Amino acid sequence: MSSRLASSNLYSVLRPEKLGNKLNFTNNTERVRDVRHTLRPLREVWLKVGLEKLESHEGVVVKVLLDSGATGLFMDTTFAKEKGFRMEKMKRPLLVKNVDGSENMGGAITHQVECNMFFKGHVERVQMDICNLGKTEVILGMPWLAAHNPEIDWEKGEVKMTRCPPICGRRK
Repeated sequence: MSSRLASSNLYSVLRPEKLGNKLNFTNNTERVRDVRHTLRPLREVWLKVGLEKLESHEGVVVKVLLDSGATGLFMDTTFAKEKGFRMEKMKRPLLVKNVDGSENMGGAITHQVECNMFFKGHVERVQMDICNLGKTEVILGMPWLAAHNPEIDWEKGEVKMTRCPPICGRRK
């Protein structure tokens, strides 16, 4: 025996009169439109980090995109070449796909860059796969986010490195 809701509208508990709102809606479309206008769109979170080349110790400041949908750490091919990062050839190419599932125009990932990364007193050595990122220069994906578990304020776009593992370097 299954229980059924009194209304065919599964979200009837969100009716304005149940929430104490005194709005009169003539149809459900207006109600949906009202909810949409009260929600803030999701925002991207960008960090300004320093990247240090291992050979020359030359530093480069770059805007980095935090992307929980990315499966690695990535640096744009053009950015890596323009800034003079030493690219190491990988043993095997790695096929890369874009968010929409299409193959990346730059083809397979064939090179990596190793560098030191600095952010708000946090320092670590990272390996980034080199691929075509378009206008984005560097992406820190889920492996980095999971390893560091940063505190992210999505409304303000602020990131705090308060929960890093012990292996992370921290400058005082």
